[in-house]
Amino acid sequence: MQKNLVLFASGSGSNAINVCHYFRHHDEVKVVALFCNNPQAGVIEKMKHLGIPVVLFNKQTFNTAGEFLPLLETFKPTLIALLGFLWKVPAYLVEAHPNMLNLHPALLPKYGGKGMYGHHVHEAVKAAGETETGITIHWVNAHYDEGATIAQFRCGLNQSDDAEAIAHYIHLLEQKHVPAVIEEVLKKH
Repeated sequence: MQKNLVLFASGSGSNAINVCHYFRHHDEVKVVALFCNNPQAGVIEKMKHLGIPVVLFNKQTFNTAGEFLPLLETFKPTLIALLGFLWKVPAYLVEAHPNMLNLHPALLPKYGGKGMYGHHVHEAVKAAGETETGITIHWVNAHYDEGATIAQFRCGLNQSDDAEAIAHYIHLLEQKHVPAVIEEVLKKH
């Protein structure tokens, strides 16, 4: 039986593209749609090239269960993966789709919460003088970055690493681990 994977992204989509390539010829898993809240996001054109439907939406639609849920249900998601999606997920959506995971570019519970995304996280890690960082893949709940951890992957840092170097290390971890973790989660559902 096919398992439908729906991705959410707000930016360039490097993780979404990686996941799409990983599952492109998979026997059981299919990326059926990408939901995006940013009409200028680079991921939109990339998804079109892969033949994956893109659903654009605004804040009002996202916060209105009667409008957003029917859009999502069209794709019958087995799992939803937030890969660089920057809005807080409304409680109704968490309740309707508890099988929703998020990728965070730090080792939660450190450097999570409102406003902690992308370069903001890497700058905070650098400012704190951390000797390691990493990524966290976690279940989504009604609070920013507080859902149960599914997996974490770490990398060491040098004192000379700046935020850009940290971003590079994080990107490598994401590209290596995110698709496989999604596949493992889907095996259980």
